[in-house]
Order: sequence, then C-alpha cells, then structure tokens
Amino acid sequence: MILLLLFSLMIVPATTLAESVIDSSAVQAQSTRTAPLTIEEVFARIDLTHPLLRATGLERAQARAKILKALGAWEPKFRNEVEIDRYLTWNLTNVSGVPNTEIAGYSDTMLKIGHPYGFEIFGGIRNGFGTHATLNGSGGPILRSPETGPVAFPTDMQLFYPQQMAIVGGAFNLMRGFMINDQYAALQQAELAGPQAEIAVAQKRQDLYLAGAVQYWDWQVAAKQADVVKRALAVAEERYRMVEGRSKAGAVAPIDVVEAREEVQRRREAAIAAQRKVEYEQYKLALFLWENGQPVTPRPEWAPEFQGETPLPSEEDVAAFKVEAMEDRPEVRDLYIEAKLNNIELKLAKNNLLPKLEVEGGPSVGGIYWIGGFGYRVGTLFSMPLFNRAARGKVLHAEAQQQRLTWKIAYTERQVTIDVDNWLSAIVRARDRVTAATEALRLAKTLEEGERARFNMGATSVLFVNLRERAVVQAAYELYRAQADYAVARGGMLWARGALSKPVSNDVLAKYGDPLHAAGSSGRKLPGRD
Repeated sequence: MILLLLFSLMIVPATTLAESVIDSSAVQAQSTRTAPLTIEEVFARIDLTHPLLRATGLERAQARAKILKALGAWEPKFRNEVEIDRYLTWNLTNVSGVPNTEIAGYSDTMLKIGHPYGFEIFGGIRNGFGTHATLNGSGGPILRSPETGPVAFPTDMQLFYPQQMAIVGGAFNLMRGFMINDQYAALQQAELAGPQAEIAVAQKRQDLYLAGAVQYWDWQVAAKQADVVKRALAVAEERYRMVEGRSKAGAVAPIDVVEAREEVQRRREAAIAAQRKVEYEQYKLALFLWENGQPVTPRPEWAPEFQGETPLPSEEDVAAFKVEAMEDRPEVRDLYIEAKLNNIELKLAKNNLLPKLEVEGGPSVGGIYWIGGFGYRVGTLFSMPLFNRAARGKVLHAEAQQQRLTWKIAYTERQVTIDVDNWLSAIVRARDRVTAATEALRLAKTLEEGERARFNMGATSVLFVNLRERAVVQAAYELYRAQADYAVARGGMLWARGALSKPVSNDVLAKYGDPLHAAGSSGRKLPGRD
C-alpha cells in the first residue's frame, strides 16, 4: 500500500505539467470573450494604452516647456529703482558761498521689453524727492525759497508735476547679435523641439508596432503548433488503447503495445513543451495589450487562422514605397531636424565672427544730475577679439557637423530604400515557402493515411505509423512557421515604408477605447492649457 502511495505521488506532478498556468491578469482577461485577437486590435491597444508610448508622448509637453523657457529671455520686466544721494554744496549752486547739506533722490518705475532681433527698449516715470529748488524750463533762474535747498530739479519731459517726468531708453546690437544671437538661436532650436517630439513618438510607435506584430505572430504560431501536438497526442492515446486491446486478443505482439505507449509519452512530453511555449509567448504578448493599467494575457483560443496571400506590389508600387520611406521613416526625419539645429548653430557661429557694436541710450543715473539738470546719455561699445579664435573654432565645428550629417542623411536614405527591397524579397520567398510547405504537408498526410491503412490491414507496424504521423506534425510546424514569416514580411514592408510610424485611424481606435485619451496622443496641447 505504501509503495502504491509513493508511486501515485511521483505520477501526479508529471500529469499536471500539461495544465495551463494562468495568472490573475489572464483570469481577468478571459471573461466571456470568444472573438479572435487580430493584429488590428494589437495595434489599436498599443496606440491607446501602452505606457511606453504615453511616456514618450510627454516629450511634447517638454517641447512646449523649452519654448517657454527660451521666450523668458525677452520677458517684459517691470522694474523699480530708487536712489538717494546726500551732497555738501559749496559755490556750485549756492550763490552765497555758504556750504549746505542737501539730500536728493528719485524713484524710477519702468517697463523693459526685449526683442529676439537683439534690441531692448524701456519707458517709465521718474519721481524726484528731497530738498530741492526747481529750474525754470525755459532756462530762467533758479526758483528757490528759504524753506527749500538749492538743488535744481529739472522740468524736462515733465508729466503731472515738476518732480515727475517721463524716461525712455534702450540698447541695440548693430553687428554681432543683430537678428541672430544666443537667445534667438535658443528659441529657434526650442521651436524645433516640437517636431522632434513628434518624431520621437512616431519612432516609439513604429518600434512598438513592429515588436508587437512579431510577438503576435510568434504567439499565433505557438498556439497553432500546440494544437497540432495535442491532436497528435489524442491520436496516439487512441491507438494505444486499440493496440492494447488487440494485444490482449492475441492479434498483435506485446512489443507493439510498448511501442504505442512509448509514443504516447513522447507526444505528451512534446505537448507539455508546446504548452510552455504558448504560455511564454502569451506573456510576452501581454506586454503589448494593456487595459485599465494592467497587461491582458491572451488565451490560446483567441489565436486566429493565418490570412491568405495577397498580390505582390508592382514596380510602380515599390518605387512609391521608396519615396514614402524617405519621407515618413522617423530615422530620416530626425536627421533632417538635426541638420536644421546644426544650421542654426552655424549661423550663430558665423555671426560671432563680426565685431560687437552696441548703441545704447537712456536717462543719466545718479543724484548729481539733479543739480545741473536732467541728463540723457548715448554711447557706443565696440569690441572684437584680436584673433577671434573662439568664433572661428565654432564655425569649423559646425561646418564639420554639417558635412557629417550630409553623409549620414545620404546613407540613411539609401538604407531605407534597401529596406524596401529587402522586405519585398522576404515577402516573395515567404510566399514560395508557404506554397512548398503546403504541398509538403499534403504529401505527408497522404503518406500518413496510406501507412495507417496498411497498419489496419496488418501490413506494417506501429513504428512506421508513428514515423508518418511525426512527419505530418513536423510538416504542419513548418507550414505555420512559413505562414508566420510571410505575415512578418508583410509587416516588415509596412515598417520599411514608414507606415507603422503613423497611428491607426480613429474609427479603429474607437472600437477598443477613447481616441481622445490615447497613449499616442499623450503630451499634446489640449484646449485651455498653456
């Protein structure tokens, strides 16, 4: 009895290995679904819910942040400056010659505004205060009284009262920094961050679509191959029971029973391995199927049949595909953006070769100017490095980078056209393989049926029937693999053309979720924002 119990404990694990391992996400996904999982749904779910695509979409928000940061260089600035000065006057404004201590000051309130072209202007109001007398605006004598000191307070550009006047000023770059400068170059580069973000989203979508499609077809192959193995196992088990019955009746030798039972164990082991392959592929595919923030594990019965063959593209279609690839592939588009960024750097570097000539003007600062009158100043600043090595070095670097990008763009454009030819070859060869594998499976089944008929007549052994059935299973394996490779080749052609970088239509997205909140649209500017 104890030996029987130990034997049963050893057998139980071996019989349970073939059962499907299901996690909580798979249980949640099973529910009552009966419809097959299509490649269209895989693409739609990637575009609707994939976390990596949503994360990449946030580069759009970062691009807008870069523009706001660059615009801060010319942000209108409200400023208030207060200055108080104390003077000990002798004969300068005091006709009596008696030294007096005077206090004069002003408060400047102004608004400064800059422009990307390299100039800045400001305007505002100056309010004066302190012990003062007022100069006559027409050049007359100082008006003073015993209660006020002798400090002159001019009436130039006077506003509402003698101690208040308007002030204006600004600064202009006439050579270096005119129309192209560090701040304006940063803004132009920030404006290209938006197209760069869209290219990054297209690149991530293309990568996810291709990886999801390949994984989808690998899962489909694994599910179909597992089904073939399970059916072969059922056939072997049925034959084992038949041979065992015939052996008991004395119609066949006992060695045939052992042969039939050994084949059952061999196919059971293959079925367990095939089941593990299905589970492995379905868990990998689950990372492309998200719902409510969780991956959805597909069931084997969701695997559809492989689609039939489609007409091959014509020479005109292939030529159009190559043009489309050079325009839509994210790899090429990203290089074009990089070339534009470098062109901005080159323009800035060449501008820095010019001398710096700045003209500025505005009200004179300092309380001393209240004594003799309200003063304005205008000045120029000219400077230039003697050898200008820094600017020349930046120009050489930008020109070398420009040449490098030219060669890289030329290579990438040729590369994407070669990709089109490569995947066209893959489609043609995969079609040929499907045709050959289909014929091989038909012949293998014919041999299997003939061998089984000979076995029923007693003209052959179980061994040869098993060999014929194994050949059918292997031929079915090869056919499914060829069909999957054909599907991969068709998807590869879409990738080579750049079609996988584009989202599926809203009509398709609406079948599986809300297109307005799609992961591929994350980071887009919504109405009312910014």
